Amino acid sequence: MNSKIKKGLGRGLSSLIGETKIETQTNKLLLSDIVPNKLQPRKNFDEENLTDLTNSIKERGVIQPIIVRKSNSESSKFEIIAGERRWLAARKAGLHEIPVVVTEADDLKSLEFAIVENVQRHDLNPLEEALGYKRLIDEFSYDQEKVAKFIGKSRSYITNSLRLLNLPEEVLKFLEEKKLSSGHAKILVGMDNALFVANKIIEKKLSVRQAENFVKIFKKKNTPNKNIKDPNIKNLEVSLSDKIGLNVEIRNNKRNKGTITFSYHDIDQLNKIIEVIKSNY
Repeated sequence: MNSKIKKGLGRGLSSLIGETKIETQTNKLLLSDIVPNKLQPRKNFDEENLTDLTNSIKERGVIQPIIVRKSNSESSKFEIIAGERRWLAARKAGLHEIPVVVTEADDLKSLEFAIVENVQRHDLNPLEEALGYKRLIDEFSYDQEKVAKFIGKSRSYITNSLRLLNLPEEVLKFLEEKKLSSGHAKILVGMDNALFVANKIIEKKLSVRQAENFVKIFKKKNTPNKNIKDPNIKNLEVSLSDKIGLNVEIRNNKRNKGTITFSYHDIDQLNKIIEVIKSNY
């Protein structure tokens, strides 16, 4: 595959293609010979963004090829692995053909392609993005380092994104409905009263900066006598949280006795903690 195509596909997709058999040339296929990916994890496509893409394709055509494989269920057809939005927009634009890269991929690899493409999209809400990273870790044995490398983000960015999943379900719904931004959500991670603060942010229409100031005032009012945690313990909490992507709290008294708490959001995260403990002890 030439370097221009590889660059256009994005870091994650290029890496995945490197693991599969692929034709060296970009071909063109009739739109009617292509069917959607039955494993596509993204069910809803923003109509406004799709319209913008359609208008762009009308003017410039489809610049970046879509990735397809031969369909297992429909003979002579090709199934989309990555690029369903471009295919939909090309149809709306009235095109008959679209540039494609043909690769061999089983169902599992096809799903992996689709998830990697989705988390590289710019219009994902932060919850969709975090869930995409979680699926790569849970279902495809990625670790946070590999996710960061594939997506082209820093390790801390992936860790902070995954931490959003520890928020209460009501707050996650606000994120999904775009009532809160990812900036707001980051402020709320780890707070016992995250839902209360989230409602205040929405009610008062606070910016991220205003929300940060609100949280500072709230903490001062409600925790005046709270003991300052040992910096070494705090650093250890942060280190563990970065490593596993879950909130960790360590309570240690003067006699070096205490408790360590792992906060999990769902049964999958609980099972992951149990597996780590069982495999090491």
